[in-house]
Amino acid sequence: MLDKRHILSGSWITVMLLYLAGDVLRLYSGDFARMEAASPSDSSKWLFAAIFLFVPVLMGFQSLVLARPISRWVNIIIAAALFIFVLIDLSSYPSAYDKFLLIASMVFNGVTVWYAWHWNA
Repeated sequence: MLDKRHILSGSWITVMLLYLAGDVLRLYSGDFARMEAASPSDSSKWLFAAIFLFVPVLMGFQSLVLARPISRWVNIIIAAALFIFVLIDLSSYPSAYDKFLLIASMVFNGVTVWYAWHWNA
């Protein structure tokens, strides 16, 4: 069986790729332009988006390098926080593909919490 560190890191990479897949589909479908027209962006919104996409990247790395007790709790807290954030924001995305990908990311956040919670050694 794989080391829990690798499973957690893989789960975070999966979450990041799901977020990016939604962004790519939003661009190609034209949904991004419609969303931008409805609520124009400023630089702080783009900074938030960059930080939001950086979180799973950082979590994938920290899962491999931090000490187990610290990494375990950081994984649980951040995955639960992202789960709640996405759940609250889910209704703001009009397309079925966005909802599907965001729900899939929430499933992987749940997987992350489960593996981190059961990480004994």
